[in-house]
Amino acid sequence: MKLLTVVGARPQFVKAAAFSRIVRQRHTEILVHTGQHYDASMSDVFFDELSQPRPDHHLGVGSGSHGAQTAQILERLEAVMQREAPDAVVIYGDTNSTLSGALAAAKLGIPIAHVEAGLRSHVRDMPEEINRLVADRLSTYLFAPTQNAVDNLLREGYVLASATTTSDQRPATIHLTGDIMYDALLQHAAIAAEKSHALRDLALTPGGYALATIHRAANTDDPRRLGEIFDALALLREPVIVPLHPRTRAALMSTDIEVEPPVRIVGPVGYLDMLALERNARMVLTDSGGVQ
Repeated sequence: MKLLTVVGARPQFVKAAAFSRIVRQRHTEILVHTGQHYDASMSDVFFDELSQPRPDHHLGVGSGSHGAQTAQILERLEAVMQREAPDAVVIYGDTNSTLSGALAAAKLGIPIAHVEAGLRSHVRDMPEEINRLVADRLSTYLFAPTQNAVDNLLREGYVLASATTTSDQRPATIHLTGDIMYDALLQHAAIAAEKSHALRDLALTPGGYALATIHRAANTDDPRRLGEIFDALALLREPVIVPLHPRTRAALMSTDIEVEPPVRIVGPVGYLDMLALERNARMVLTDSGGVQ
């Protein structure tokens, strides 16, 4: 088969690396990077560390409002899909790149495989919830990571791949696959333990620090909530390492929030360093699905 894989954000680079390593043994894969995460520390480092094939197409969309970003990705993806004519399009998770990939493929009549289908927060004002709902509705193959995700899809009227269907039913699409982020972890944990110098560089002791990440709009775009989060982190009695997402850094700089010890702001870290920091922390505090 010829598969076209759409990625645009850091967790998707990790998932695609695990997927590509296997699928390219038997099939042709065209990798498209939308540019949703465009900073080198948020993008290039992941391809380098994971020995991942470089994108065949880089759309260079960059940041923007949800509507503007989704529209630009959709427009540019459509042209690439028409040129490449894949047998199927693979999308991951719940980003604007995911939504645009699903819309572009659906309008061109290309089958869609959604990795991490069926995940739900049941909170409609989360942009990610809208993205994943629409992506699932348009997909041909729903690859659910957990039984809970399968149950969500069953409640919404989808059916298992093993189920007997009639002509008036939606095609049998649900496949319980397990979590591809766990596959990535198994592939890279030993490499991270060997190659990461994050603890040494940050002068940290295993079990002697907390790790925190903050990036969701509901937290970063509300100064009161963001301030309360940093106030709470400051109450801990050990170093609190916060690799700061660019969105959070911009939000922080636009407020009068004071970051006080023991909280330590550091720049974004690569996947291997993040694994090492997670593995050795006493506690992890996060709003990231990928970290969870």
